[in-house]
Amino acid sequence: MIKDYIIIGAGPAGLQLGYLMQQSSADYLILESGSGVGSFFKQYPRHRQLISINKKYTGDTDLERNLRSDWNSLLNNHNLQFPDYSSRYFPSADTFVTYLEDFHQQHQINVLFDQTVDRIEKTDVFTIHCSNGQTYQCRALIVATGVSQENVPDIPGIELCERYSNTIIEPMDYVNQRVLIIGKGNSAFETADNLIETTAYIHVAGRSSIRLAWQTHYVGHLRAVNNNLLDTYQLKSQNAILDGEVVSVEKLDNEYKVIFSFSRSNEVHKTLYYDRVICCTGFRFNADIFATSCRPNMTIHDRFPEMNSQWESVNVPDLYFAGTLMQQRDFKKSTCGFVHGFRYAVRSLFHILNLRYQNLPLPTHTLPLNATLLASFIAERINRTSALWQQFEFMCDSVLLDQQGCHYIEELPVAFCHDTFGRESKNYISIALEYGPDHDKVDPFNIDINRVSQDDHENALNAQYLHPVLRFYYQGKHVSTHHMAENLENEWNRYESHVIPLQQYLSSCLQLVTGTEVPDTAEA
Repeated sequence: MIKDYIIIGAGPAGLQLGYLMQQSSADYLILESGSGVGSFFKQYPRHRQLISINKKYTGDTDLERNLRSDWNSLLNNHNLQFPDYSSRYFPSADTFVTYLEDFHQQHQINVLFDQTVDRIEKTDVFTIHCSNGQTYQCRALIVATGVSQENVPDIPGIELCERYSNTIIEPMDYVNQRVLIIGKGNSAFETADNLIETTAYIHVAGRSSIRLAWQTHYVGHLRAVNNNLLDTYQLKSQNAILDGEVVSVEKLDNEYKVIFSFSRSNEVHKTLYYDRVICCTGFRFNADIFATSCRPNMTIHDRFPEMNSQWESVNVPDLYFAGTLMQQRDFKKSTCGFVHGFRYAVRSLFHILNLRYQNLPLPTHTLPLNATLLASFIAERINRTSALWQQFEFMCDSVLLDQQGCHYIEELPVAFCHDTFGRESKNYISIALEYGPDHDKVDPFNIDINRVSQDDHENALNAQYLHPVLRFYYQGKHVSTHHMAENLENEWNRYESHVIPLQQYLSSCLQLVTGTEVPDTAEA
């Protein structure tokens, strides 16, 4: 039997999409290679502490707003929330696996376990061959396997090094040893942080500059919870950060000889010696299961499949990607690489699949052509939404404008809106939460830097902190932008600072669409 949809992978993304399909009685099946859900999180992170925050006590009873501080729950009817499983701010990965198991069981998501996919072929439909001899077919295939293969740099001798996946994590195994960690991401610093107390010294090496998440607002950059090594380096406690490239690794009798090329020194090359060398350079997507005829194009140093604005392969029709693979579209900018971001991207993908394969329209609220009513609806939405909060600059709400009214559609990729509504020459307003220009280059703790005052709507264009931004497209072309003033409490509902300027802006947009002056008050 040919399924409408097959999802490969029963991690958080596969379960999220499976939940949505189960709720809508879709014809779907999830294939999982492991014996249970969440296989990746049973092994990673190696030191078992997640860096996805879990704020159990928020002082707020609004469940939607609370998802802004809950980075682990999957979207459901609020009956299964991760903060009920742990009060730790950085919870255990083991607890997350338990949550995923309960999510699968309570929502009766259709998963077949022990189905290792060996080969995927495509004719009119996809044919999926598993190692146990089972074969499955579907019209649309969604790959939610994550980046499951270690990303190993092309360095002579790299095969001699330990890997993040198999290195010993017991600190006492490293007593008085000299350790080199290759990589400058969170896995590298997580590993270093675990070994600070017992090693003789640690060098963390990589070609790129360290970028700190608190400055860039990208949660995949180095997080404070993992950056203790930076203190030990800058406070002269033996450890060091090496900026440059490892040229080669050679194993001698009882140590490693490493040739290193510095990027910020007159020393072109330097020979260094270590007792242990550990490679912590991230992960990549494994496309080996695809036949040549349906192998997706790869991008970003061949680490991710290349996708269009619907998360569909650019060269294989009907092949989609869900979960952390979605970050190819917002790589190192927003949050599709993480549960608290891709849960919304997966929900958006679900609606896009319904539109394309089931001819179901995108969920829409229709309002009258009234600037005050529309402003009130937008204000209520932006003050509660967790989706636009987490998926800043990447996802937006859209308001399609025509003579019949204002048609409000929630949570679509900005690029999808432009590709769809813009190409159809529609009139629409996009609504997103955005930081200011070059926000990732501004030191947020430097009080000498001039900053726009909160609630200053006249200078909101120059605001650096997260704030709502509306853009109006007339017949598919961008014609104007409205920035709402930033606010410390993230409450954009002050009458003089937010509501009146928003009403005035919307009134001008509606007037251009209708060709007449439209009401800007509810009574008009």
